[in-house]
Amino acid sequence: MNAESLSPWLRKPLADLLRQRGHAWLLQGPSGLGQYELGLALAAAWLCEQPEEAGGACGHCPSCHAIQVRTHADLCVLMPEVAMQELGWPLDEKSQADIDDKKRKPSREIRVEAMRDAVGFAQRTSARGRGKAVLVYPAERMNTITANALLKTLEEPVGDVRFVLASEAAWQLLPTIRSRCLGFTLPWPEGDEARAWLIGQGIPEPDAPGLLRAAGGRPSDALRLAGQGQSPRAWSLLPKALSRGDVSALADHAPAQAIGALQKLCHDLMATDSGAAPRFFEASDLPPAPSRVALARWSKSLANAAKTAEHPFNAGLMLEALVSEARTTLNSGRRRP
Repeated sequence: MNAESLSPWLRKPLADLLRQRGHAWLLQGPSGLGQYELGLALAAAWLCEQPEEAGGACGHCPSCHAIQVRTHADLCVLMPEVAMQELGWPLDEKSQADIDDKKRKPSREIRVEAMRDAVGFAQRTSARGRGKAVLVYPAERMNTITANALLKTLEEPVGDVRFVLASEAAWQLLPTIRSRCLGFTLPWPEGDEARAWLIGQGIPEPDAPGLLRAAGGRPSDALRLAGQGQSPRAWSLLPKALSRGDVSALADHAPAQAIGALQKLCHDLMATDSGAAPRFFEASDLPPAPSRVALARWSKSLANAAKTAEHPFNAGLMLEALVSEARTTLNSGRRRP
């Protein structure tokens, strides 16, 4: 991945990062800004055999090709197995065999066994002579045991190895991990820049503003919503549909997606009740704000539901319960002066 293939708002950050020295970077910010893309571009530039004058990877040397086909001997990628499958990175033979044989499901955390393999990788000699790189994404998916396995290597790196941790929730990382990395916060793209990028990714021009609003201004999340079939018009009608208790408004949502949508609605109602502008919906699409007590209760309930959203007992019943709770909250009346 070279600089030209990056989203426009990530090209300057890549150049800034490459001008600085450091063996471990923590790229942080909300989801949808491109942490993974920037982290991979940074690792590719470190390993590139013919780096460009600006410092980015050339995109055509043997090292860059090896990264493109996911076979680079000096790049170790640490991700939850579900993320590796989604992004096209191969699993080790044993893990792939266990998943293929239905012995277990792909992990949603970075497994400690993979981290131990990465520690061994860091101690080996570089195969191509350009040093080694370890990419960890999303870094917050390390549990305490996994993070501690990485900690010693971060403290005392062996040989020419560099780390880039990309996180969408850096506050969840151990303080000891954060303190051993140089931090870099990703910039928010300008609205026009984000819309142009979305249109360049094949999103119809009329849909781009609505998808960006549904994603809170985060372009990669907006593109993901489009891939999930999210309609900007259906999104704008969602608050009033929930006020009526219309379960069909969330019928095509997985439980985790439904909870995310409800949390956005709850957020915007809290914002408008406090005199702030909504972020995910147009103000005209929102119903009157319930009492602050009701909103706080709803917010806490949604946070608890999110903990089991990936493994619901019954997805249909969970959606019905979520919509029923939303209807009750939204119709509980405005806060009295």
